[in-house]
Amino acid sequence: MATATFRFHGELNAFLARTLRDRAFARACGSAASVKHMVEALGVPHTEVGRLCVNGAPAPFDRRLADGDRVDVYPERAPQPADGARAPAPPDWRFVADAHLGGLAQLLRLAGFDTCYDNHFSDDEIAVLAARDGRVVLTRDRELLKRRAVARGCYLHALQPAAQLRELFARLDLAPHMRPFRLCLRCNAPLHPLSVEDAALRVPDGVRQRHRRFAACDVCQRVFWEGSHWRRMRTVVDAMRAVAPGA
Repeated sequence: MATATFRFHGELNAFLARTLRDRAFARACGSAASVKHMVEALGVPHTEVGRLCVNGAPAPFDRRLADGDRVDVYPERAPQPADGARAPAPPDWRFVADAHLGGLAQLLRLAGFDTCYDNHFSDDEIAVLAARDGRVVLTRDRELLKRRAVARGCYLHALQPAAQLRELFARLDLAPHMRPFRLCLRCNAPLHPLSVEDAALRVPDGVRQRHRRFAACDVCQRVFWEGSHWRRMRTVVDAMRAVAPGA
């Protein structure tokens, strides 16, 4: 049996037992233990790791540990060295949120990010959606993020939807990729413009008289217009744009 020394950096310490935080510590490893196995056994999902170093050199998750190895584990948004390669961001961010993140899912849809959500999704269904569609799993369940089928994911430390959104925007630098007001908040389906004539049959008379721009969802058949609720959402969207990466 080998013994390796581990040091977790930055916000990854929040996943560790208090006695192990912000310091190096030794752990016994099985004869065939990989870095991934040990990191996750200590409580840190692989999705939260941005860079691994073993004995000062970059290492993959599947590296087998040897006696005396020193493992440094850095969070995803940690500054990268000149010789470190960070995985490129997906060209089109897509998410799947677990059953406890309905508020966050709605805010992401408002910002224009394709976000699957159903409060009846099982962990198995979430993992399948993530693997099939290349979606980033959003959750506060670290065991879900440890699944091999989950290639990318984000553990949300915050409890409230607005704070979770800021956390996610800062970590993934989502603000430049926003395309607000293009998705239905209820269905996640694309909205399309609706003519005044077509909208007249589907909205109250007062709305038809005051507004000239409409959009509709073909899934739930809802019609949207730029009323007071839209102005409140506009304020939320403007706040999203102001979130800086790593804030």
